[in-house]
Amino acid sequence: MAAAPPGGSRWTWRPVARDALLARAFHSCTELQGRLYLVGGLLAGGAREPSGDTVVLDPARGQAVRVGARSGPGRSHHDAAQLGGRWLCAVGGWDGSRRLAAVAALDTERGEWEAWGEAPGSRAPAGLSGHTCTRLSDRELRVAGREGGTRTQRRYGNVYTLRLDPGARTYSYKEEGCRTVSRSGHCAALLPTPGPNPGHQLLLFGGCKAAGPEVAGHWSPGTITEEPPAAPRLTEQLAKFVSSGQGSRQGPPGLRHHSCSVVGPFAVLFGGEALNRARDTVCNDLYIYDARKSPPLWFHFACADRGLKRTGHRTCLWNDQLYLVGGFGEDGRTASPQACILDLFI
Repeated sequence: MAAAPPGGSRWTWRPVARDALLARAFHSCTELQGRLYLVGGLLAGGAREPSGDTVVLDPARGQAVRVGARSGPGRSHHDAAQLGGRWLCAVGGWDGSRRLAAVAALDTERGEWEAWGEAPGSRAPAGLSGHTCTRLSDRELRVAGREGGTRTQRRYGNVYTLRLDPGARTYSYKEEGCRTVSRSGHCAALLPTPGPNPGHQLLLFGGCKAAGPEVAGHWSPGTITEEPPAAPRLTEQLAKFVSSGQGSRQGPPGLRHHSCSVVGPFAVLFGGEALNRARDTVCNDLYIYDARKSPPLWFHFACADRGLKRTGHRTCLWNDQLYLVGGFGEDGRTASPQACILDLFI
């Protein structure tokens, strides 16, 4: 474990790679076969056209390369998920002129992007941006976000089940009966529910001025086949880390464009923009949501290092470590070229 940083902080993001290819925000970052795949995003604040490139980061070597295939989907504010250990599916997002709901898939074996077709009977939203996609199984995602076209979005949030068929190269949307408050730039966490017969629930954090999470799905025991990445060491560290803190039932108010990763029974949130501030809106706070007991508790860990302020970034769990990639810094315009890992000082 590295030495604690100056200023008394109990945690930090430690740089492990630096490359101009990583400098982007509002991209997606997905682990697939031990690599982190970065798709699209904005290369600078104020950019109107999202990037269409795909970058692969080898976290073991700290090396980033651009995928040499034809140009991928030019998107930002989208989300992505891996399928079958082969496909990387980018869902929705902003293409520079309108919001999309379409699915584009990268075949990582051939290194080529494909535009999948909408299956008969699908009821796709007009468009999605700033939404979330959460894996429920190898072919099923839960999508949460507000539907919108070019200029307008609905005043409430929609929840969809998105089914993917790699054999037919198709996708199909089904709108669920539940709705949420209007959210954009939020995050989602699929967490176990405490109790003698634990199931799972999908919680949405942020993206609006409300402080509390909102349930966007609940599943009884045995109905979720998705297996989260194993991170026993980091899970144990997080348990020790929060044991000396003061938990609260109140979460961060008015946060958007932050990151969120599930580590065992914990959701780890970082950075983002504060909706309740007129100035200095980009944050560098670490929040840990502890779902081991009912009611769950929030733990807030501030940071004195303004150089760690991030928005539009991503975190990704791999090899029992949590990686931070990209994002705009304190000025909300300059993209970070770094990949970092979370260090906790216990």
